[in-house]
Amino acid sequence: MKLSRRLSLIEPSPTLAVSAKAAALRAKGLDVISFGAGEPDFDTPAHIKEAAKRALDAGATKYTQVEGTPALRAAVAKWLGKAHNLSFEASEIIVSAGAKQSLFNAMHAIVDEGDEVIIPAPAWGSYNEIVKMAGGRPVVVLGAAANNFVPKIADIEKAISARTRAILYSSPCNPTGAMLDEGSVRAIADLAVKHDFWIITDDIYRTLIYGDAKFFQPASISPEVRARTIIVDGVSKSFAMTGWRIGFAAAPKELVVAMGTLQGQSTTNAAAVSQAAALAAIEGPTDELETMRVEFDKRRKAMVKALREIPGVTCVEPKGAFYAFPDLSSFIGKKTPDGKKLENDAQLCEYLIEAARVAVVPGSAFSAPGFIRLSYATSMKNVEEGVARIAAALPKLS
Repeated sequence: MKLSRRLSLIEPSPTLAVSAKAAALRAKGLDVISFGAGEPDFDTPAHIKEAAKRALDAGATKYTQVEGTPALRAAVAKWLGKAHNLSFEASEIIVSAGAKQSLFNAMHAIVDEGDEVIIPAPAWGSYNEIVKMAGGRPVVVLGAAANNFVPKIADIEKAISARTRAILYSSPCNPTGAMLDEGSVRAIADLAVKHDFWIITDDIYRTLIYGDAKFFQPASISPEVRARTIIVDGVSKSFAMTGWRIGFAAAPKELVVAMGTLQGQSTTNAAAVSQAAALAAIEGPTDELETMRVEFDKRRKAMVKALREIPGVTCVEPKGAFYAFPDLSSFIGKKTPDGKKLENDAQLCEYLIEAARVAVVPGSAFSAPGFIRLSYATSMKNVEEGVARIAAALPKLS
């Protein structure tokens, strides 16, 4: 069977692969703790589900406008405007089937064959693949753990070329939980204006921030910066609505029209009932969001503390999202009890799922080999037991 050349350029999602393997082992009756998927373990708040039920009874079973229902687009404009102290019009908003589709649409709307997109890393692996699917070339700029995984602005500037079309980053970051401070964001904005490229901000974790960390959106800097900023957001993480598949993008009207054209020839609209649920989410009470955030914070502290107590493991404190990203490079090259040499972080993760029954994602999936990503979007019991299993398995390597 001959498949398209495009597929040969794209890597499958390692996060989904880890989750699938954990599920397969559980199906065999094995006790596996998964730190793989970036999905809240909380249920969607009841008032959101009730709104969806009412919407179904009211007829939310048909097509909507491609860009989203007028009510939801207007509500998102207000929601994002309040969050960033800006004024958005509904025509500057498009609703898609998840923030991932929002990113996909944006990239396909602005990138031509051979264009480059700068990706500060460690970063979510799908960024690279979405850029490649659009015909572009991802240019990864790595931030060191010693600098809290934030790339130096000088390194970002060195990566700019005549083909640079955009920079794409998330803050808080998946997989590290790192955040860009206001100074770094302003410096990136200055570069975007100077060299005329887009800034794409993946803000899906912006409500999950801990301690004294603060979120800063570049579109709020000036009209000039806003005119070249694409804001991607959604309800998946903060409202525990991953399966509802609703994401948003805020961008200049002309770009929203272009993204709508792409979406109209791919998926058409996001599910009508999910749009009704998203409307209830962003217009409704937020007390449960804070409850979830506080619980994530407790798990964050417990996981980082336990990881740092394992000899040979170091871990930078995450400032947001729900991931820890410890450095396990000291265990690469060691041998398992049965004599198998662990050549890389993928093999280390295989060892952990086989020997400790703990599923984690290798850092190489995020352009950071030697690290592993653990999601603490799971119970405190799993956090404690899972890290304890890792702590017991690692000393067995020699």
